[in-house]
Amino acid sequence: MSKEKQVSKTGAGPGRLLEDGRPLTTGEIAAYCQVTLRAVLKWVSSGKLKAYRTPGRHCRVRQADFVDFLRRYNMPVPADLSSVSQPPKRVLIVDDDQTMTRTLQHMLNTAGGYLVDVAYDGFSAGFKFAVDRPDLLTLDLRMPVMDGIKVLSMLRADPRNKGVKILIITAVSDMEEIEEVLKLGADDFLIKPIKHEEFLEKAAALTGLAG
Repeated sequence: MSKEKQVSKTGAGPGRLLEDGRPLTTGEIAAYCQVTLRAVLKWVSSGKLKAYRTPGRHCRVRQADFVDFLRRYNMPVPADLSSVSQPPKRVLIVDDDQTMTRTLQHMLNTAGGYLVDVAYDGFSAGFKFAVDRPDLLTLDLRMPVMDGIKVLSMLRADPRNKGVKILIITAVSDMEEIEEVLKLGADDFLIKPIKHEEFLEKAAALTGLAG
């Protein structure tokens, strides 16, 4: 029996997807998209489809994240999922300067459309990143425990993080160092002091909220 036929036995169809607002299994997503389970797992492993693991190591996808995936790749959204709101973009601010983290968090919360968390060093940033799977990471280069360059290198070494946008925010104005972090996989940068409008414009552009 083919994988496609095996997947179809899950019974996942438009009428079941909204049941209690529960997370979706990879099998249900495969059945709706009419692809193999392997294809869905590849979307997850490449970072295209946001998912999380249960304590039993089963893969689950929030309905809002599934809808976001469908819209991002111009795939039809089933009628029963059309009312699922666009999920807020998850942002992780990483900076040892608490005044800076509060300022950036306030800017994003005031703008709306973001779910913001903060970390004050590279080690805690790695832990929160693994748990929250943010859409955007703002990263200071100079931090205790683990500096920003090490954090950036570690994240970009994992292909599952390919879809995560990384915005470097730093007091360093050395263009050679900035060019280095861009080569390592940072998507953009800002030099402190941060301008309110410029920060929000870059955040919106990187998360897809612009325009």
